[in-house]
Amino acid sequence: MPDNDFGNHAEVTYGVKSRDAVLQHIADHLKILMSEALSSSEEKNVQPRAIRDRLRSLDRRQWWLWSSTVLVLILLTIAVASFAFPAMLSRDNGTYSFYLNQSVRALVGMVLLFSVYLVYQQTMIVKVRNQMADQIEALAKVENLTNEVYKLAALDQLTGLYNRRSGEQRLAEEISRALRHSRPLTVLLIDLDGLKQINDRMGHPAGDLMLKTFSERLQRAIRGSDLAVRLGGDEFMVLLPECRAGEVRHVLSRVDGLEFEYEGSKIACGFSRGWTDYKPGETSAELLKRADDALYVNKRAGKRQREATPPPVAQPVS
Repeated sequence: MPDNDFGNHAEVTYGVKSRDAVLQHIADHLKILMSEALSSSEEKNVQPRAIRDRLRSLDRRQWWLWSSTVLVLILLTIAVASFAFPAMLSRDNGTYSFYLNQSVRALVGMVLLFSVYLVYQQTMIVKVRNQMADQIEALAKVENLTNEVYKLAALDQLTGLYNRRSGEQRLAEEISRALRHSRPLTVLLIDLDGLKQINDRMGHPAGDLMLKTFSERLQRAIRGSDLAVRLGGDEFMVLLPECRAGEVRHVLSRVDGLEFEYEGSKIACGFSRGWTDYKPGETSAELLKRADDALYVNKRAGKRQREATPPPVAQPVS
């Protein structure tokens, strides 16, 4: 192996080992979260359809309660009228008093019975509401765990960008969409310069800060329809649907000249880049190979330029 490629080989080997360790950690975390989500859902028996059915049942019960209230009031009014009006028409005070007393007693009895019924129904409604609140809480917990699982499975934990697996899946989808609608698709590959040297000289926290700072700037530089992916180590991929290769420079101009501060020093965040347009009929591997060739050409040119000039040093923050 040539001497000038030894650093790249060591960096790739280090990146592969680190990526395998991170993937194993994510896999273990996924198993724990999935087991918690499944046990929580089984314990609470949470199903959206069941919650909808309970809500409809509760609405029907409330409607029936109010309907019964109105019906009982109407019946009570009719009962009082049936007892009182005949006595009033007969003009017999004794009979009128007797019927009135009987109607009042009947009215009180019916009110008591209906009050017991109302208390029972209201207690059942409160019970159902509490059960539904518990189910909704459990469902929210399952949803949060699902989101966490999705983040672990689809996102890079350090940078918040999509990981390699998600990026490859999205690339296949974008290729299918580009073929179906005859629209352009550009793939941009980026390789940060000097990440290994920063890790060796200033420690891994400085390298992590470099990765996060660059990822945040890259995410702001692209459109909402684009996708930024961390392939691993210091390698990034950006999918730019409906974007010609000539327009990629507008994206890169928003990222060029990036600097970040670490322990009172400013450190330049340089990078190599290579991009290409999708050609109908080629596979995703062929597309990535052409983009990687362009990246390699740019990286070799950047190395020759850096060898001809003194290496930059961290500048103290004024």
